[in-house]
Amino acid sequence: MDTQSSPNIVFIMADDMGYGDVGCYNPNSKIPTPNMDKLAQEGIRFTDAHSPSAVCTPTRYGVLTGQYCWRSRLKHGVLYGYEPPLIEPERLTVPRLLKDAGYNTACVGKWHLGLEFSTTPGYDFDFNAPLPWQNAGRELEEHINFTAPLTGGPIDLGFDYFYGNAGCPTCQPPYGFIENDTFVEIPNVYHEVPEFTSRPGMMVPGWEHKDADPIIAQKAVEYIEGQTDADAPFFLYLTPSAPHEPCTEAVVPDFARGKSSAGPRGDLVWLVDWMVGEVMDALARTGKTDETLIFVTSDNGALPGDRIQGDNSPMPYHLYDHKSCGDWRGYKAHIWEGGHREPLIARWPGVIAPNTQTDALTCLTDLMATCAAIVGTEAPDDAGQDSCNVLPALLDEEIEHPLREAIVHHSSTGVFSIRHGERRLASTARWSSEIGCPRATVSNLRRSERNKQSVEQTPRDCRPVDGVVGEV
Repeated sequence: MDTQSSPNIVFIMADDMGYGDVGCYNPNSKIPTPNMDKLAQEGIRFTDAHSPSAVCTPTRYGVLTGQYCWRSRLKHGVLYGYEPPLIEPERLTVPRLLKDAGYNTACVGKWHLGLEFSTTPGYDFDFNAPLPWQNAGRELEEHINFTAPLTGGPIDLGFDYFYGNAGCPTCQPPYGFIENDTFVEIPNVYHEVPEFTSRPGMMVPGWEHKDADPIIAQKAVEYIEGQTDADAPFFLYLTPSAPHEPCTEAVVPDFARGKSSAGPRGDLVWLVDWMVGEVMDALARTGKTDETLIFVTSDNGALPGDRIQGDNSPMPYHLYDHKSCGDWRGYKAHIWEGGHREPLIARWPGVIAPNTQTDALTCLTDLMATCAAIVGTEAPDDAGQDSCNVLPALLDEEIEHPLREAIVHHSSTGVFSIRHGERRLASTARWSSEIGCPRATVSNLRRSERNKQSVEQTPRDCRPVDGVVGEV
């Protein structure tokens, strides 16, 4: 395909939305998701799609580079507010690939892949030092030069436009919006009393966590409307922060409160669905629906529910009789299926048949190779080595051989599992607490009824591995 016929591409990736949160994946969901459900009715739903990691930063790296994040310097965990850029300056990214193919490109929302910050004159600091970035400290934050341009971010990696946040806007400082490479307002107030699981740090005056995603939705709509008379197609990478923690009423916009029967976290999933609807409406208003390929997914598995403050038990959550990860074992950060099996919905009117479903094994790193196929180009051999072209699955074509033979999964603590066909080898699923998991298991996903087990149990078709791994 050339750019005369190439579609606009919108990639919406929620933050910690689970397989069981979306109605078209879980008929018993306690959360209304009419827009995502409509998108599935008008397009295709993937049932075996996975994030490359069970936490935020590594998945975002994989989506934009087509490469597993464990190949980078980040071997476990996520980045925090002031850490340097993770994506290597010379690396091919999806926006660079599409820009070379004639696309306009934009990133709107949570970045969480590092930026090159600097300090005020006379205050020397090594941002590359292995420091406890989770709590940077007030002295450092008050010496950040928030007026200096930020390098190494979206604008330097292929995006023409960026509006969003350095990290998660509800729990990671600095709390404030960045446009292109500059803060819209200067974070010059120290936020001393954070909301539950969020962290103290610098913020702009009057910052409200609950306003972050509605503003992001507005900016995404404005970008789409601004492309009405453009001669080129556009790529929009839209990354809400919902339903990431803290899941409390204070971070839920007033118009979203009580929209679900699954507490504040459920209301934040509803907010993601509302944002999807805002994008769909903007495409319809501008006459771009039929020429736009839109994806909706999530960066990793979900939390079980709303965290209970002061509860240190293995499952300190209000669950609301809602299965955020469906019947899959595990949750966000886990190496088990619930940690990385994601909803993935795509619509491309006139190209993707409506109301279709595919069980093709897919990873979110596949975006690069698939976009390359759509625009009729190929990534060089040294780029996107963990990306496979899943366009045949999108088009519901007859597939004689698997489009992807295997996926290497990665947990927050750096634990690996390998999926090959219906078999999976998983190492110990450490998280914030040990929950009686064996050191390693090999399982047959089909025979174990899709790993429909609780976190505390070993599936009946899994067995501990000690030495030679055999088929179960």
